[in-house]
Amino acid sequence: MGKLFEYIDTLKLPYEAFISLPIYDTFPVRSHWHYYMEIIIMLKGKVNVECNGDNYVVSKGDIFVFCPKVIHSITAYNNEDFEYGVMKFDIGKLNVPGTTTPSLRQLFEGAQTSISPALYFPKGETDFRKMHELFETCRMEVENPSFGYDLVLHSTTCLFLMELIRVLRDRGFNTDAAVTGSSGYVTIDTISEYIDLHSSEHLSANDLAEMCGMSYSYFAKSFKQIYGRSTKEYIEFVRVSKAEDLLLFTDFDLTYISLETGFSDCSHLIKVFKKWKGETPKQYRLKKKAR
Repeated sequence: MGKLFEYIDTLKLPYEAFISLPIYDTFPVRSHWHYYMEIIIMLKGKVNVECNGDNYVVSKGDIFVFCPKVIHSITAYNNEDFEYGVMKFDIGKLNVPGTTTPSLRQLFEGAQTSISPALYFPKGETDFRKMHELFETCRMEVENPSFGYDLVLHSTTCLFLMELIRVLRDRGFNTDAAVTGSSGYVTIDTISEYIDLHSSEHLSANDLAEMCGMSYSYFAKSFKQIYGRSTKEYIEFVRVSKAEDLLLFTDFDLTYISLETGFSDCSHLIKVFKKWKGETPKQYRLKKKAR
């Protein structure tokens, strides 16, 4: 299974949304698996999809969800021309604080367990026009980010997924059982959700390992295998990414930004930011705003 693993840096690319065409992209998409969620929305023609050993013909108007860790592939159907939209993201980061609705991660994990690792939505089960519009909103925000793009991507992706959950409920999916069946504990697979929510606070690898019920050495090894970098590097990059948005889309000074994003002071922010971006926050802001 390890040989099929596909790593994508969801810190640098927290959301992806693009059109896949056989002319421009590497095709077929050979068997692989990954830790993020992937959705295809069929816009033209048909493709063959294999997911955890089951085969599907996905046609225009269909939506297919690949949950984390499922092996899947996509191949052409009888040499037919096709076009489909792709969305990729870490579902663990789609948090809505204060809501009574269970987390999307819990809901889709429950659906994957009680229904199937492959979540297939044939044409007619969803309002495809609405789903296509939501996809296009995500795609445009990814291609041309501007002020508040992260909130737009977050909210639009949540809307897209909630539409699918409502379809599953209409099929008989028991969302209450899915939530009560969840342990609720933080695990190595969901620790990125905790880090994202608490990045402005003090975080240590030892504390995170303890939260996951793991020894420090095993946690550190497992974390790097899943997320592609050490815990310290991951936390740094989360904080730098949040600082980057504040530099681009606000006029807050470095003192405010450093405290807001979890750095101890301006000097700490400048040092870590330069490490990751190759320039100081001031240089970065001036260069970006000059364009």
